[in-house]
Amino acid sequence: MAVIDAAELPVVIIGAGPVGLAAAAHLVDRGLEPLVLEAGPEAGAAVRAWAHVKLFSTWGEVIDPAAEKLLAATEWTPPDRAGYPTGGDWAESYLAPLAVALGSRVRLGTTVTGVSRLGRDRVVDADRDEQPFTVHAVTGDGSEIRLLARAVIDASGTWSRPGPVGGNGLPALGERANASRIVYRVPDFRDPATRSRYAGRRTAVIGSGASAFTALVGLADLSGNDSGTHALWVLRRAVGSTTFGGGSADQLPARGALGGAARAAVEAGHATAVTGFRTAEVRANADGTLTLVSEDGTRTDPVDEVIALTGLRPDLSFLDELRLDLDERLQAPVGLAPLIDPNAHSCGTVYPHGAKELKHGEKDVYLVGMKSYGRAPTFLAMTGYEQVRSIAAALAGDQEAAERVELTLPETGVCGGSGLFDEPVEEAGSGCCGPTPVTLEIAPPGLVGGLPVGN
Repeated sequence: MAVIDAAELPVVIIGAGPVGLAAAAHLVDRGLEPLVLEAGPEAGAAVRAWAHVKLFSTWGEVIDPAAEKLLAATEWTPPDRAGYPTGGDWAESYLAPLAVALGSRVRLGTTVTGVSRLGRDRVVDADRDEQPFTVHAVTGDGSEIRLLARAVIDASGTWSRPGPVGGNGLPALGERANASRIVYRVPDFRDPATRSRYAGRRTAVIGSGASAFTALVGLADLSGNDSGTHALWVLRRAVGSTTFGGGSADQLPARGALGGAARAAVEAGHATAVTGFRTAEVRANADGTLTLVSEDGTRTDPVDEVIALTGLRPDLSFLDELRLDLDERLQAPVGLAPLIDPNAHSCGTVYPHGAKELKHGEKDVYLVGMKSYGRAPTFLAMTGYEQVRSIAAALAGDQEAAERVELTLPETGVCGGSGLFDEPVEEAGSGCCGPTPVTLEIAPPGLVGGLPVGN
């Protein structure tokens, strides 16, 4: 068998989203050859799926420096760095031109189905690290291809696997049967058909993050035109003083403002909240409405629609032949997990990290971007850009640059509130580093009402 010189092979990057394309730009800047495989028909396919959502980061915070350097050599016109793009803006005005600038290094309509070592399944030790990676994929016309790579960077994200309604991590009873009434994305309330679907109706919003805030604000806007529009906000955990984010203390002002707008929607009566509610069943009623039933038997009043925004999960199926060191809870790299574990780390800000924290037992394979966070929330594009800068340096043999931190992340203004699952709020600790939380006033079983108190 001919000896393969791995140094002559490309670094295969899975996913042509913001972090995947940034990785390619950093590799080019280092004199290494990337090959980006994107399952969608366009660069930033997942970002385009939420084109209507405005980012809470400015243009200046979502453009990678190496990518900007690459684009500067083209006819690209940089956007106003102080402006706030939507997902559609991000894709059209930055990701698409970046993919064009990378040229044939980006292959669209190519879905990766498996990654392994050449001639080695995950069981075999012999000469493992000396073998190149083999990447199996399917092209848009159904053809199967195999590619060799010196390293693999998985930037495929988590968009394709939203969390279920069920509070135990599995689909609730009746969730699949009532799938036509449940969406797992933030609806585009600007679309007339979408507005018609939710206007004048009762909608359960399940989730506690920025996506849930966005949905609550959108429904509140609808209720201004149709008083019959109302949201039931379903939270699985207790509510604390930081439930609505860091507010004015958030160094990303738009992120703080989003939480403030969600709070205003609740305080204005456009939404009522139920806490400590882990859905066990989505029950269809005779009149066509749905009732959510919790694990303890508590039921909500009937709703017409459900918006489930319970997080996202990584698809690890095509990496099964690789030896990945993943945290058993978060499915994130074990070196990164302690920094982002919401069970122990309640602060919203995670220090910049790179190749060291993202390495695995399988040499030269990295999960980056949203994929690196596994099931943990609060990922920022800037974090991913720092990850791939470090990884490109490591692959180029520049260990000093790989270990150097070149990013300061904005503080969220959120700290505290970990460990509040089944504990009564008045007995709960203050988390790893924050204040004692407060709660919502809870109505008797049935539809829960009440407004947040405290800060």
